[in-house]
Order: sequence, then structure tokens, then C-alpha cells
Amino acid sequence: MASQALLFVIVGKNEPLYEYNKVQAADSVTRQNYFVLHSALDLVEKAAWTTNNMYLKVVDKVNHQQVSTFLTAGNVKFMLLHGGKSEDSIRNFFNDVYELYVKLLMNPFYAYDTPISSKAFDTRVRAIARRYLS
Repeated sequence: MASQALLFVIVGKNEPLYEYNKVQAADSVTRQNYFVLHSALDLVEKAAWTTNNMYLKVVDKVNHQQVSTFLTAGNVKFMLLHGGKSEDSIRNFFNDVYELYVKLLMNPFYAYDTPISSKAFDTRVRAIARRYLS
């Protein structure tokens, strides 16, 4: 089950802005996945100072699961918990979601650093996840 886990979260300054959980699992497994992502936030902050790249690659590994992170210029974190997908597919996933996120930011009706409730954004993220992470 751990190798199938796929949890994607966009984290703003103080709270998660968007969540996509591909695999519906038991409540304890879901809580553990969120805990792994939350605990990786400190490692993301540390890794951000070591590189100029937006894609930070794998920042944490726990129980055969890996946390990959993409950091935007506005310090918004795209975090993906996965079971060892290829680096190229994860990079492409992050780049496409980042492009989608920038388009969302240009929308005058979206306030920066607020939860993303757009159904169109959710549908497109799910399609991008199917394309690169299935």
C-alpha cells in the first residue's frame, strides 16, 4: 500500500492551500501520510537555502515513501508524497502544476495565499497527475 500512496499538497505561509489524495486509504494511513508531509516542511526550509533551483527533488524518505518538493518564488511549497516515481515525471508534474498555479494567480478573483477552491483547478491537477504519475 505504501508504494501506491500519492498525496499532493500546496502549502502557503500558514496553511495548506490545496490537497489532492489519489488513494483513499484507512484514516490512520491518511493521517500518517499528512504527518510525513508536515514533518518534511522543516527539511524543505533547510533545502531551500542550499540551491537556487525551484525543484528541490526528494527532501525526505519515510517507510518506502518519498517527499518531493517544488518551491515557488513566492515561497509556496508544492509537496508530493509518493512511492518512488521517476524524477523526470515528478519534475514534469510540478512544472505543469506550477504553470496552472501561475494562471490561477493572475485571476483577479483569487486572493494570494488563500485556499484554492476552484473546481477547474482541481480537475486540471487531477488530469496532470494521471498523465505523469500513474
